[in-house]
Amino acid sequence: MTLPTQRLRLANDRPLRAGGDFVLYWMIGARRSTASFALDRALELADELQRPLLVFEPLRAGYQWASDRHHAFVVEGMRDNAKAFAAVDVAYFPYLEPVPGAGRGLLSALAEHAAVVVTDEALGSFQPHMIAAAGRALDVRLEVVDGNGLLPLRAIDKAYPSAAHFRRALQKLLPAHLAHAPSARPFARRSTLPRTAVPDAVLRRWSPANLEHSMPWGALVIDHGVPPSTSLRGGSMVGQRRLADFLAQRLGRYEQRSEPDVDAGSGLSPWLHFGHVGAHEVFAAVARHEQFDPTRAGHVTSGAKQGFWGMSANAESFLDELVTWRELALNGALYLKGFDSFTLPDWAARSLDKHESDGRGPAPTAQELDEGATDDRVWNAAQQQLRHQGVMHNYLRMLWGKRVLAWSSSPRQAFETLVALNNRYALDGRDPSSYAGIAWCFGRYDRPWPERPVFGVVRCMTSASALKKLDMKNYLATWSPL
Repeated sequence: MTLPTQRLRLANDRPLRAGGDFVLYWMIGARRSTASFALDRALELADELQRPLLVFEPLRAGYQWASDRHHAFVVEGMRDNAKAFAAVDVAYFPYLEPVPGAGRGLLSALAEHAAVVVTDEALGSFQPHMIAAAGRALDVRLEVVDGNGLLPLRAIDKAYPSAAHFRRALQKLLPAHLAHAPSARPFARRSTLPRTAVPDAVLRRWSPANLEHSMPWGALVIDHGVPPSTSLRGGSMVGQRRLADFLAQRLGRYEQRSEPDVDAGSGLSPWLHFGHVGAHEVFAAVARHEQFDPTRAGHVTSGAKQGFWGMSANAESFLDELVTWRELALNGALYLKGFDSFTLPDWAARSLDKHESDGRGPAPTAQELDEGATDDRVWNAAQQQLRHQGVMHNYLRMLWGKRVLAWSSSPRQAFETLVALNNRYALDGRDPSSYAGIAWCFGRYDRPWPERPVFGVVRCMTSASALKKLDMKNYLATWSPL
């Protein structure tokens, strides 16, 4: 395949190294062995340069909120990747950093032997800075490949203020890009080149992760107070099963996804966040399920939520979440300064400032919030699900954020509380969509509403109203029993 030009950028101006031993794929975003533009590009370069491929998948210990939960999910994906690359005789080097800083220099040491380095365009909180630093440090070309969404990130050159504005632009631009998808079988044309090996000098200093045995979590300097999810496991195989189950069991009632007891959401966000499944892979599965005809797509360019794809109403609603809202968050992560901080539209910031001194009543302590032990049973249920499973029902996630705003002494404090709770416990924490969802609770991507105490003209949501209009008896019985 030839990568669409808008999906490729250079992180430095270094040349290819003609005498390099291998093409190095530094896997940091699309942590999977199929349906990955970055992997496709690495294989394309390997063919052109007649060099074998080495896949390097590291996991740092030093990022904020690193914990047993997040590490376990990634390691489960590493196990899938180890099997997949072994099956096609491609060298794979998984690395778990035991203490912060122990892996410093490893990428450079591998790159010294590489003809070229390819990596993912990753938009997590620290990853853009990490990629930029690598571009400066490496003495060989570093190519960065965008496989984040159906629309290339740089097909749009500005931040959008709302989903409606973004949807209109997306509907005009996207049809031209739907024909370009990463390969579902990237190793179908297997190279005759011999398998490469990790250089001995590298292995003497940095040992690959031993994925055959239980992880020695206690030996890693990460947060051991957040155990692995009680019910969710990482990896491409589980992610693909989750996708298949969603299409077979829940897509047909997706428009009821706001009802906690209906459980109609896809639940794919953890696997999308860690790159164990990709947006193109999900879209392709939905398209097959719906018998999608590309000639029916693209006739609606008004920004309407329904009608663009020519699919069922449930499928159109799901794709609006997967494509419009998810890619709006990616757009913000790329172009909106302060995207992962307390940055709001002027109307929301002014209104929240105006009402900051409004009376709020007794507020839960930080411990009561963390433990889901407030006097609000609905909020407690959402927080308990987050603590134990690492996910939260999507509608209640909005209510969860609004409630903390109502409790907090200032909107900024509320934002910081939500980021800390979400990023510590959520398997999709630190994702652009997570930050966008939290900021939405304060008015970003929304519009003014009738003025209320505390909230001003920012949309207000309450547990009392949710109890009246939503069916959640089973949900509450599970996560916040009396």
